[in-house]
Amino acid sequence: MRRLLTLVLASLLLVILVACGGTPAAPLAPTDSPAGGTAAGPTAVTSTLPDLGGRQVTIAVENAYPPFNYINPTTNQAEGWDYDAWNEICRLLNCTPVYQEASWEGMIQAVANGQFDAAADGITITAERAQQVDFSDGYIQVAQRLLARVGEDRFASMDEFVANEALRLGTQTGTTNYETAARLLPESRIQAFEQFPFAVAALINGDVDAVIIDETAGQGYVGTNAEQVQLVGEPLTSDQLGFIFPKGSDLVEPVNLALAEMRASGKLDELARKYFSAEFKLPGS
Repeated sequence: MRRLLTLVLASLLLVILVACGGTPAAPLAPTDSPAGGTAAGPTAVTSTLPDLGGRQVTIAVENAYPPFNYINPTTNQAEGWDYDAWNEICRLLNCTPVYQEASWEGMIQAVANGQFDAAADGITITAERAQQVDFSDGYIQVAQRLLARVGEDRFASMDEFVANEALRLGTQTGTTNYETAARLLPESRIQAFEQFPFAVAALINGDVDAVIIDETAGQGYVGTNAEQVQLVGEPLTSDQLGFIFPKGSDLVEPVNLALAEMRASGKLDELARKYFSAEFKLPGS
């Protein structure tokens, strides 16, 4: 994870990664790549999908947004939906995924500038972002929810939260979650963090009263901190997530075809059950 608040983040992730019952399917273990990220080697194409001939594809990930991507502090391995999904995409297309850790702030612009071939970080498809980058087809529909401490009795919905001027909301900078918060609350009631684990730590510590977060990520925190946090209220918005690419990228069509294949074969459903259910628990704790 990042250097800032290392001890807080490490302890939070250890809490996140221990309380989970059951044994998840073993993730694909990445290996060192020449580009300084992590890579999984290409395998032969097994369908009529495009063959990228083993081409390396650099993929930006934050490694701080479970269940999409995170570092397991027990094994120090990169894991998550993004890794499993892109490993499968490249298996189908005969490419080599090279994962590069990058901060969320600036990630979209870095892809737009061609610094990465793609980015995978639970990125909401928006018209504004589509002016900078090309999106893949949406791979999941997600809702934004409020994450609160267990036993919270001051609000049970976003409307009640907004009405109580004493309450402060946490979220991550530069996200659609922050944009939703800013539409509903004055900036003085919003505390933005560099990464969501910091926001959740602040919630648990009582520094903020709720966190607005995508439900898929919120379920991961609830699953591993069931005695401390809970999702409350109805969904606030519903959006599709997609991968991003530089404008005009020749990867968009092959990746969309691979996603269609994964949808038809049931692979996307398999990954959804593994990572996006209320039972998801981060391994290694």
